[in-house]
Amino acid sequence: MPSLSDKLKSLGVKIGTQDLDSPRLRKPDSLDQVLGGSIEQTSHGDIYLIKSVYPSGYQYGITTLFASPAMPLLAAWSGDDRIKNYSLESFAFLDTETTGLFGGTGTYTFLIGVGRFKADQFHLTQFFMRDPTDEPAILIALEGLLGTCQSLVTFNGKAFDIPLLKTRFITQGWRNPLTDFAHLDLLHLARRLWKDRLPSRTLGNLEAQILGITRTAEDIPGWMIPEIYFEFLRSGDPQPLKNVVYHNAMDVLSLASLFVHSSWILAEPLDSRIQDGTDLIAMAKLFENLGELDLAIELYRRGIERNAPEEFQINALSRLAFIYKRRGEFHLAISCWQNAASLRDISAFIELAKYYEHHIQDYNQALQWTSSALMIIQESQQNPYERMTWERDLNHRLDRISRKAQSLSKRSKHSEHDRP
Repeated sequence: MPSLSDKLKSLGVKIGTQDLDSPRLRKPDSLDQVLGGSIEQTSHGDIYLIKSVYPSGYQYGITTLFASPAMPLLAAWSGDDRIKNYSLESFAFLDTETTGLFGGTGTYTFLIGVGRFKADQFHLTQFFMRDPTDEPAILIALEGLLGTCQSLVTFNGKAFDIPLLKTRFITQGWRNPLTDFAHLDLLHLARRLWKDRLPSRTLGNLEAQILGITRTAEDIPGWMIPEIYFEFLRSGDPQPLKNVVYHNAMDVLSLASLFVHSSWILAEPLDSRIQDGTDLIAMAKLFENLGELDLAIELYRRGIERNAPEEFQINALSRLAFIYKRRGEFHLAISCWQNAASLRDISAFIELAKYYEHHIQDYNQALQWTSSALMIIQESQQNPYERMTWERDLNHRLDRISRKAQSLSKRSKHSEHDRP
């Protein structure tokens, strides 16, 4: 597979400073005029930076960029106990634009955006690679900027951005400094919170559906970005790069906004502004998995009351009943199973049959619930294999309960006969 250098040479792009009439093929002023950045020096050469500052209370969609994150809950969800002691200033929000969408050793990160909370401001720094000879200086500067951070926040960064940056450090023969950080990948949290409501959890869709963000006409699709960068290297025209820099800046801002919004949800899950029943049930599952059962119960109840779609109501009732069952609160579990049964959930019928058969030996009730389940299966439109499996299990259950009922009836008659 040809490397980036091979691609650039085939386009007639000169790599490095050899044979150039000036330190750069393009005049820095031309780049500055379009991108609004500046050159800064590092121990490994000059780099091009674009810096932006957003004030406290900056409104981005429905959120402001500042909040008090629920660090213990973020730590519990991520499985990294270090995070519970971190401050907001300890996080770095990172997003990259690359020369390829699939990674690999020949893929460069030509634009790296890093956002940081500092006092009452949000600082965004974008590292732009004017040509591949900038890479060592950019990586050194990036490591320096992250030196006071303790955790990275990305969106799909565990699968893409961080492995790619690791490759770039290793390619330079350097130790990868990113292994020292805790890491919150908000794609995984977004899946937990909104997968049931949103068929797509891309950052762009979360912006529109959850964060209330609308990008301007300056934005471009991510798949166009590598070609725009190659065209810049070939022609030297920086104008199209303005859209790429805007896209990267919005990604970082959306990342911070999603972090703030998700943190608020974790900290205030019972807030009256959270109205969507499907979201409430998703949060209930998350808190159930974290061991916060009382909170999960309340969220399941609210989700059911808010008329979530039927399939999610059934799932919530089933999980709620399981919590009650584990606690020995069978009267509450029965109520959940009965409500699920009213929605024609076969599993609820079976749970009720099991309860009456095994816990209180009311075989007539057990027979009624099993027979009702069998009737629903026979009327259903399930595929033949599933229907046959259900029918076999239910008929087996009917036979067993019937034998128990007959045995109980015989014992009862003998008992009456033996009475004086």
